[in-house]
Amino acid sequence: MNIMDFNVKKLAADAGTFLSRAVQFTEEKLGQAEKTELDAHLENLLSKAECTKIWTEKIMKQTEVLLQPNPNARIEEFVYEKLDRKAPSRINNPELLGQYMIDAGTEFGPGTAYGNALIKCGETQKRIGTADRELIQTSALNFLTPLRNFIEGDYKTIAKERKLLQNKRLDLDAAKTRLKKAKAAETKSSSEQELRITQSEFDRQAEITRLLLEGISSTHAHHLRCLNDFVEAQMTYYAQCYQYMLDLQKQLGSFPSNYLSNNNQTSGTPVPSALSNAIGPSAMASTGSLVIPSPVNLNDLKESSGSRKARVLYDYDAANSTELSLLADEVITVFSVVGMDSDWLMGERGNQKGKVPITYLELLN
Repeated sequence: MNIMDFNVKKLAADAGTFLSRAVQFTEEKLGQAEKTELDAHLENLLSKAECTKIWTEKIMKQTEVLLQPNPNARIEEFVYEKLDRKAPSRINNPELLGQYMIDAGTEFGPGTAYGNALIKCGETQKRIGTADRELIQTSALNFLTPLRNFIEGDYKTIAKERKLLQNKRLDLDAAKTRLKKAKAAETKSSSEQELRITQSEFDRQAEITRLLLEGISSTHAHHLRCLNDFVEAQMTYYAQCYQYMLDLQKQLGSFPSNYLSNNNQTSGTPVPSALSNAIGPSAMASTGSLVIPSPVNLNDLKESSGSRKARVLYDYDAANSTELSLLADEVITVFSVVGMDSDWLMGERGNQKGKVPITYLELLN
């Protein structure tokens, strides 16, 4: 029975305090009661904390969208995280595309140029998918998790203490109001004592809140380090993707001369030099003024020390500064360099010089 009485009294006291604060807050809004203003330094700290929270949430959510564009997948991962369970591993888009390409290339035949190219592209796409998975894992650990810990941990503590400070301020202003209205000496003495207590509690809570808010600068420094980790993870990812695609481009550079191994050719497919020889003089006459020079064996040039003119069969974009970009049908000078890879020659166009792939060239007589 005593416990029940105590609970009822405590409930009544809490309700009275809540009502008093509500009345004080309403009167402040209506301009009917004075309001104790926080010092400028504390106000600036509160503003900085609120600004940090808002932008951290926006950056965190958009980073999640960047790393995982599928909203359903993000929701599923969120649910598993809240259930403290590991989300099932799922194949990502590059990996899925890579698997389709490999399966298609196998179906068309690895011995055909198109089938072989599909398989090589598929393997590269799967490597990109693996790199993408590593980027997501690294970014989640080193960037997203610290940001989320701030929102769900440090800032929640700040918000809690800020709410307590607001309540202590309302109690202080209510005590000031009661002191002003007190007329009897006994009532006035009691009000003065209440004011001293509420002022002390307010000052103590303001100091606690200030100390917490001053930690925001340390939070910014920590998030800066996390941002550097995120940038480094992205840099590694894009460098890997570039290298994978560069390797793939070099592998595909050998395919133009093998296009004839496919049974079906479209009119839009470039015609290799071997086909121009098979056409014969009679067919060449029907092309009007078009004259396709007869080719010379490129391997002969590799074994000689001279230079020759060569016609470019297909456009080629240089992968780096050591290579020379080419345009289809242009004529350049080519020559061999001792120690160079057998699939390449040195090309020269005016003052420009660089490596060019043999399979893109047709030597002229």
